Amino acid sequence: MIFVNSMSDLFHKEIPRSFIDSVFETMECAKWHTFQVLTKRSSLMRDYLVHRYREAHGPAHIWCGVSVEDNRAKSRIAHLRNAPAGLRFLSIEPLIGPIGHLDLAGIDWVIVGGESGPSARPILADWARDIRDQCVDAGVAFFFKQWGGLRPKSGGRSIDGEIWDQLPSARLTAS
Repeated sequence: MIFVNSMSDLFHKEIPRSFIDSVFETMECAKWHTFQVLTKRSSLMRDYLVHRYREAHGPAHIWCGVSVEDNRAKSRIAHLRNAPAGLRFLSIEPLIGPIGHLDLAGIDWVIVGGESGPSARPILADWARDIRDQCVDAGVAFFFKQWGGLRPKSGGRSIDGEIWDQLPSARLTAS
């Protein structure tokens, strides 16, 4: 599994389309890998995927996701839902505020985590529980990454004594 541009955003407005094309061409050829592409620029990713794949879905081994850190960023989910991605995921990290109701239609996986570092903002357990419960009710794979704190693993990874490591396995073999 390869996290593409883990410290940057492939869909930043200054990234040339030709560069994005070359990244996608490489990913499409390397079907033996799973690629995770995460962005905050959800409308740019949606538009790119619509142009690239038209009516079809992108390859199942290219997972496309959006960052959603609080309720104000939920519009990114609709953009993702309208993108012809092979697999769609939400990265709700760092979770810095309540999310509220999530429309998880068309979403395959949700990752949740708290912020880490010296100035980490706290994550409330009820925020994480609410998202977990919505995923369980919708049949969406849920992965709880961390509570956060000074160091990424400072607070552990369990919610109410349980580790949530689900992956969207049903789509892993789809093509």
